[in-house]
Amino acid sequence: MKLRNRSLIRLVARALSLLCRGLYATCRIRVVESAPQTSPYADSGSQRYVYCLWHDGILNALFCGRVRHSAALTSRHADGEYVAEVMEVIGIQPIRGSQGGSGGATAARQLVTAAENHHIVVTTDGPRGPRRKVKPGIIFLASQSGRPILPVASSARRAWRPQGRWTDLLVPLPFTTTYVLGGEPMFIPANIRRDEISGYCQQLQQKMDELQVRADEIAAGKEPVQPAFNLRKAA
Repeated sequence: MKLRNRSLIRLVARALSLLCRGLYATCRIRVVESAPQTSPYADSGSQRYVYCLWHDGILNALFCGRVRHSAALTSRHADGEYVAEVMEVIGIQPIRGSQGGSGGATAARQLVTAAENHHIVVTTDGPRGPRRKVKPGIIFLASQSGRPILPVASSARRAWRPQGRWTDLLVPLPFTTTYVLGGEPMFIPANIRRDEISGYCQQLQQKMDELQVRADEIAAGKEPVQPAFNLRKAA
């Protein structure tokens, strides 16, 4: 049964936020930066980024640290209502829409405006998939806003992955170590042509795939963190 009452949705969202905060309080959290001052959990001065992450890593993105100066795209579907309420609870400005379809154009304009003062968080394969496939909306957003894209990958030593319709959410188990890895910024030229977008999608797809492999290997203990990385506990 789906809740439609806004007050009940807000109550459920707050309960979920408290539950997630309690879970992550038991975890050892590690944030790995490929470039300095690119973490959304630290003060990056006046620089703002478009953070690109997979939908299954959304919990890590929201709860591995105190996110600063950020707005995020969430769907207009019923599930998006819960996510939007959770975002408000933890201090992220939700923008309702999608990367295509109903509400997409309005959301795109709102995101470009928000990018003037906020980091923008986009789950590029959400809300309907396909899983871990970059969609063109994030390229258009980066081009219009002038903000570089920062690829992000999440993993954990031990995790539960409840199966959804098209994605398996990463839920770290209590007392494990969970990771958020940030890649190198990717700059998109202003006002790119429509026929140029697919090429940048492919570039971003490769960066996201490589970063996810690295995150999973670090979490599995198969790859040490390189000295160039800044490994620290999230604030």
